[in-house]
Order: sequence, then structure tokens, then C-alpha cells
Amino acid sequence: MSCRPKGAPRRIFLSLLLLTACTQGGGHRAPSDGAAIRPLAPPGVPADSFPAPDRPVARIVTDTWSDEASRDRAGEAEQVIRLLGVRPGMRVADVGAGSGYYTVRLAPRVGAGGQVFAQDIVPRYLEGLQSRVQRERLRNVALALGDPHDPRLPVSSVDLVLLVHMYHEIEQPYGLLYNLRSALRPGARVAVVDLDRPTASHGTPPALLRCEFSRVGYREVAFHPLREGYLAVFAPAGDPARVVLARISACAA
Repeated sequence: MSCRPKGAPRRIFLSLLLLTACTQGGGHRAPSDGAAIRPLAPPGVPADSFPAPDRPVARIVTDTWSDEASRDRAGEAEQVIRLLGVRPGMRVADVGAGSGYYTVRLAPRVGAGGQVFAQDIVPRYLEGLQSRVQRERLRNVALALGDPHDPRLPVSSVDLVLLVHMYHEIEQPYGLLYNLRSALRPGARVAVVDLDRPTASHGTPPALLRCEFSRVGYREVAFHPLREGYLAVFAPAGDPARVVLARISACAA
């Protein structure tokens, strides 16, 4: 269906299209060719407001965890998406999206009425993902550049947040989890997929994960062993305004 107003001259209508998006449903959409990759929200609470984690932070070494064919054979994404009940119309954030393994599998599940925010802090990863999104014509994916302590997602924009094989690489977990809360819609969940091993070895022990989430006002609502690693699911516990920044302390590894 055309968005062109009745009786509007074609030349004027085309000019207006350069100034405003005329898409059904509105919202954040995938950038067009050459569009700047940027944060989707103003900055939240600064990083220096939070304690540093009292455990090693793994170095970001690649935009891909294992190769996609191996991951598909293991069935992890299919299992995770099923366990989380991803369905049409949902708004999902793939935080630390990297090369977009989960992004491109989530987009068809949420459908045209849903939205996937592919977020990362490494611009070149998002540039590669932008090309993939355009190549696969995923019109319900928006790219978001974040900070190590702040995903920079729009307020009340997501029903589900996925952090897959990257939690151990978060430089400021307390800041990221705190600033993430403003993006959560009522009933939203935050899901972590990781390996049960020390953070220095690119994993996160579940007890440490629960402790860090609880310090910022989350509670665990589900835990599922996977063929390799685990899926832990959290939800905000109460009003985020009741989380006192000065009282957040780091969990010991």
C-alpha cells in the first residue's frame, strides 16, 4: 500500500520521502546502504559510577563464537530460541551481536511485526553485520552501537535481551546491566548463554553470574543446561529506582 497522500503531486511526495520514513508500523529499522551505525539512545549512567568487576575480563578476540555450521549441528540456537519462547511480534536485543549468528536466526522468528536490535561495541563488527542484514534483506533488524557499560538501547524497547558467549567479555557488567534496565518493557527478560568455567577462560561460573545480576536488582527466573554450557534467564526485581548506585559492590570470583 502506498503512503502517498491523495492528490499529492509526485515530485513533492518524493521530496518528502527524503525527509521522513513512510513505513508501515514505524519504529527502528535496518539502516540503508551507507547509513551511519550509531547508538540508538542517549548515554545512561557513566561507567565510573559502578565498581569494577572483581574477576578477570576476557579479551574480545573475534566476532564469531565457533563456526556457524558447527553451531547449527549442535542445535544451540534452535534450543535457546525455543526455551525462551521467541515468537512473532517480539522485540529482541542481541547484545554483543558480533557477526550476527543469532540476529539472522531471530529476525524470521519475530517476523515483520517484531524487531531485532543487533548491538555491539565494535564498529567494524556492526559494519560487517550491516552488509549481511542488507544481503539477506532483513528489514526488521536495527543496528545499535553501544558502550562497554551501556547498550544505548531505546527506552522500553525490548521484551527479551540475549547475551550469548560474551558476558565474560563485558568490561563493566554492573553498568551494562543497570543501564539496560531502562530498555526493558514490562515482563522483559535477560538471557545469558555461556560456559561454566572461569571468566579468564571465556566462560562465567553460574554462581558468579547470579551474584553480579543480583547486585543490580535482577533475579534468576530459569536455568537450563545446554549441550555445551548453559542458558540462565533473569528478570528485573522491583523498581530500578530502588537500586542504590553507591551500594552496588563487586562480587568475588
